[in-house]
Amino acid sequence: MIPDYQSIMLPLLKTMSDEKTHKLRELIEILAIHFQLSDDEKKELLPSGSQAIFDNRVGWAKFYLEKANLLKTEKRGSYHITDLGLSFLKSNPSELRTKDLEEFKAFKEFKQSINVKNEVDGTDLGNSENGESNKTPEEALEYAYQKLKNDLSRDLLDTIKNCSPAFFEKLVIDLLTKMGYGGSRKDAGKALGKSGDGGIDGIIKEDKLGLDTVFIQAKRWENVVPVREIRDFAGALLSKKARKGIFITTSSFPQSAFEFVNSIEHKIILIDGERLTDLMFEFNVGLSTQSAYEVKKIDSDYFEE
Repeated sequence: MIPDYQSIMLPLLKTMSDEKTHKLRELIEILAIHFQLSDDEKKELLPSGSQAIFDNRVGWAKFYLEKANLLKTEKRGSYHITDLGLSFLKSNPSELRTKDLEEFKAFKEFKQSINVKNEVDGTDLGNSENGESNKTPEEALEYAYQKLKNDLSRDLLDTIKNCSPAFFEKLVIDLLTKMGYGGSRKDAGKALGKSGDGGIDGIIKEDKLGLDTVFIQAKRWENVVPVREIRDFAGALLSKKARKGIFITTSSFPQSAFEFVNSIEHKIILIDGERLTDLMFEFNVGLSTQSAYEVKKIDSDYFEE
């Protein structure tokens, strides 16, 4: 289990008690061994995929220890324990939480100066047993964003299901075009007759030069898509002498459908409702941006002399 950033603070400080200068990456590796993390736990990422969760938590543990003047930066990316940090360890503390850091003048001044407040859950940063959050600020922001995204995804899927079949097929072509398939929008949406003709709803160029084509099946569905629908689609591809297809639905596929497409020569990609909305988010189809927030960090290279 990946420890929260507060549980990392005391082991981190004890690691620094050798009074040597340590790089952050070195500390992360030492602490990963201390907490007996598996390779999967060390690689587990924040929702954005921008950073490993454990790396992020070690970074914030180090940050708060610095603000309490228990650690200090020696040079870019290197850290050293302070006399205050060594003195604190001599008291043989059993734990170190954010609430404990408030006993140090530097940290108290730091917290007062920025009025740290976790607006996501309405609680102060610190010990969860005292009604405070164990999430780092970045985690709180990312998980709040993920909740908003999940809520919007459900609304988006409901909206799609209420659209006409013709509009759904148009949406699919819009999405695939945004993803880089096809040439012009007109070429990309070339229909092969009426909806469902031979189990195929449309055809799109795999690239702008049209070196290959991809056949499309787009189904608004409430229940799990029966595997027979995938078999029919594969048969339709065979009749067209086609090698590639995309089956998109607003519902989901059974495991047998994935096993089937993995067992045949044709390349068929299955996109369910969840993946569909994820792609619409990624390529901004049917969505508009209400607000944008940038999370910045200090460019340490800039300040290197």
